[in-house]
Amino acid sequence: MDFTVDFTRRYEKLPVSIFKDAEDAARLVSDKIVLTIRDKVHSDGKCVLGLSASSAFIQVYEELVNAHKAGLVSFKDVIVYSVDEYYPLDRNELQSHYRFLKEYLFDFVDFQPENIRCLDSTKRENIHQYCEEYEREIRKHGGLDILLLSNMGFNEPGSHYNSRTRVITMNHNTRVGAASDFFGVEYVPYHALTMGIDTILSAKKIFFMAWGEGKASTIAKLIEGPVSEQIPITYLQKHENIEVLIDEAASAELTRIKTPWMTGTCEWTDYMIRKAAFWLCRKLDKPILKLTDRDYNDNGMSDLLTKHGPASVLNIKIFNELQHTITGWPGGKPNADDSTRPERAFPFPKRVIVFSPHPDDDVISMGGTVARLSSHGHELHVAYQTSGNIAVFDHDVIRYLDFMRENAKIYGGDVAQAEEVYRRVEKILGDKHPGEADPQDVREVKAAIRRGEAKSACRYLNIPEERVHFLNLPFYETGGVKKNPLGKADVQIVKDLLQSVKPHQIYVAGDLSDPHGTHRVCFLSVIRAVKELKKEEWMKDCRVWMYRGAWQEWDVAEAEMAVPLSPEEVAIKREAIFRHQSQKDRPLFPGSDAREFWQRAEERNHATAVTYDKLGMAEYQAIELFVRFKF
Repeated sequence: MDFTVDFTRRYEKLPVSIFKDAEDAARLVSDKIVLTIRDKVHSDGKCVLGLSASSAFIQVYEELVNAHKAGLVSFKDVIVYSVDEYYPLDRNELQSHYRFLKEYLFDFVDFQPENIRCLDSTKRENIHQYCEEYEREIRKHGGLDILLLSNMGFNEPGSHYNSRTRVITMNHNTRVGAASDFFGVEYVPYHALTMGIDTILSAKKIFFMAWGEGKASTIAKLIEGPVSEQIPITYLQKHENIEVLIDEAASAELTRIKTPWMTGTCEWTDYMIRKAAFWLCRKLDKPILKLTDRDYNDNGMSDLLTKHGPASVLNIKIFNELQHTITGWPGGKPNADDSTRPERAFPFPKRVIVFSPHPDDDVISMGGTVARLSSHGHELHVAYQTSGNIAVFDHDVIRYLDFMRENAKIYGGDVAQAEEVYRRVEKILGDKHPGEADPQDVREVKAAIRRGEAKSACRYLNIPEERVHFLNLPFYETGGVKKNPLGKADVQIVKDLLQSVKPHQIYVAGDLSDPHGTHRVCFLSVIRAVKELKKEEWMKDCRVWMYRGAWQEWDVAEAEMAVPLSPEEVAIKREAIFRHQSQKDRPLFPGSDAREFWQRAEERNHATAVTYDKLGMAEYQAIELFVRFKF
């Protein structure tokens, strides 16, 4: 009998599986759903599923469609209920959860129409009676055999343990989180229909899935936190048959991942040593060189001292590694010893491409470094991967066309045509109802606004217009917030630019926490292109550096290049961000952070500098961090 206990999981109250690739998790869940459907239909004549309209399950639904096409499963005897829905909302609206499930699953498998029992948000009368009937139907069919979750529906903080399907008023944070789907928070409904806590916990089997660093805090509360009605997701700890499937990014705040030395034996790689030491510095409010043997021993790191100590030797190693990340020459310093520098001295100047997912991510995320590369004389190219057109307010379109109309009058252009375009677009925008996608000609105007702002910022940073590239990757150009999957055409566009420039350095947004997902797809487009070109001669002398977007910064322990900024350079970065006027004051999709992008960037960069200072480095105004992508 095996009496061993896995102490690394001793803080975890639910079984959790961590995957490197979401596709592997999706296949696992899909296979289990297929087996359950077969068994239930064979024994009971039916199977009952509860489905979430969440991007976390897109790959699961795709796998189910593939299984159906391969003849592995039929959905004719499957009854499906949805977890939640905005209220009121027509089922054909872009934001409808029913439409989401229809477009990803219902339209491609053989569900019987009468078996699709999704919450109907078109109901206006007797809605409370309708919710009660929804509950009775679920119970009449024996309850949910499988429930797919990535949250707790629209159960807000304070939701009761015994709550069932009902109408709920969404709080402000929930509505702000949904703002991108509705093209503005003012268009988000104030109410929603949702399964209750008791409804959810009554399911026989629950699969909970979450991806990305943005979910890490929620996952830590779910897996390790106390059960609290103020955090409804923690009620899932009461369920006896739940599987939590997450990726490495979403696991970042779990104790065994964040501080593995506190849960058992730790593999002391260079990265883990830095991570542990920096954590200890923060906990004790000490710089690296003041840590003692007792500090390490009292905080679960005695084996680290045994293998790599004493503290005096270990501290100097860590201090030197951190110090060597700092450079004022992100493109490499010519005629200098580069043995301890993050970038090589030659060739100099270098050919550099900065890939920017949206037309302002370059200056928001690494504007100081862009300015430095430009001032050092490198052949600097900026490639804007998407148009960013959905992030422009309608009133900016009217203002832009009004300028064009006035410009035609002043310089003798076609006044009648300018007037006709102005009136036509004005009517289109006036007739457009909230949440409706823009027609193509309006999207083109919005894209032109973003291009003009991007070129203005580049001119300010002395980047010639011929080195400013607008790639307009096809995956993005859908007109709505929902985008297409990354395709061969997207990757080919990136490859063509790389082949024409043959860069020595590539900068790419490695920000996988982007709440809208565009950064993640843009990152993959570059990485796939680079991998397909890896046998090219010029690729042998090319390095790929990853920066973070406006949402989150690299962990200092991960950082391999730190570019310090002076107060003057912070002001230059701010001015470059200001050139993106349509995103100034109030961005269309701010996420849950109400600060403007320049404020987020400055506070983040300053916080990084403070961290370096507290660890014992020189005191800087701000620092931008980078991690090298390893093939």
